[in-house]
Amino acid sequence: MAKDVIIVDNLTKIFDKNLVAVDHISFTVKEGEVFGLLGPNGAGKTTTINMLVTVLKPTEGRASILGYDIVKQASIVRRLIGVVPQDYTADEDLTGYENIILCGDLYGIPREVSKKTALELLEFLGLMKFKDKKVETYSGGMRRRLELACGLVNKPKVLFLDEPTLGLDVQTRAAIWEYIKRLREEYNMTILMTTHYMEEADNLCDRIAIIDHGKIVVMGSPEELKNSIGSDVVEVEIKEKDDILDMIQKIEYVKDVKKVGESSYLIRLENGERTAPEIIEFIRDSGLHVVKLSLRKPSLDEVFLTYTGRAIRDIEESRESLMTRRILLRRARG
Repeated sequence: MAKDVIIVDNLTKIFDKNLVAVDHISFTVKEGEVFGLLGPNGAGKTTTINMLVTVLKPTEGRASILGYDIVKQASIVRRLIGVVPQDYTADEDLTGYENIILCGDLYGIPREVSKKTALELLEFLGLMKFKDKKVETYSGGMRRRLELACGLVNKPKVLFLDEPTLGLDVQTRAAIWEYIKRLREEYNMTILMTTHYMEEADNLCDRIAIIDHGKIVVMGSPEELKNSIGSDVVEVEIKEKDDILDMIQKIEYVKDVKKVGESSYLIRLENGERTAPEIIEFIRDSGLHVVKLSLRKPSLDEVFLTYTGRAIRDIEESRESLMTRRILLRRARG
């Protein structure tokens, strides 16, 4: 049975005494597992990562990586982990090869070792023919692969990925997914990643913790989470602005209804193929007009909506990021 590599117990981070960015979260990650923190911008995902990789000290709670406490044994933890941050950190004036060597120097890896490792990583990530090109010439996908190489230079046992495909196009995102899968399959690497892309979490993660407003609201494998809400999902849109939520709720086999737009409704129900026509007929009998209806099996989008009461927010100026920026500006001015 796989052992727990990451253990998080009531981990909490409060900024400026009143902004609770991470609120008493607990979870474990097993050896060789890809574990995802899924949530919108500002949910507390990056703050959690920053505590686990020893950049931030927790306000409360504790966590350990490979048995080492992230506060008391931070220097040991840093040597054992790899980190690929959300932002690009590579030096644009250096080549890809030089950037990896530089990261090796920061880890204190002997040059003869880091040079060999750098070439292996460039080959693994499809960057060998660009190794002597300056990073300023790299595309977004190439830069993300280089960041991944820098995070792997010390051959970590545990890899942290913070929004690994943020801002990439669909094709490049899929390529990064394949590299992440290979890391787990070929090196049995334990990976903790954050994302707000539902498809990414579904595609890559063995288990997912949905996090919102600093709290973990539900946790399990993608299939377990989808099965937990059961039922088929019908989305129906009507022409009129009438509120028919209560009306739909009374239809047989309907388990739950949520209004998701001015005139759209997300309906969870049993036996969708049979019940969907009944919904159309019911709406028409009420003198209203259906302009759109779709039937599908539950997705992680529906899981998030069910457990949080709203759809995931892809873009917003979060309270957490705003407060963090203010803190950094105050420190810079001081």
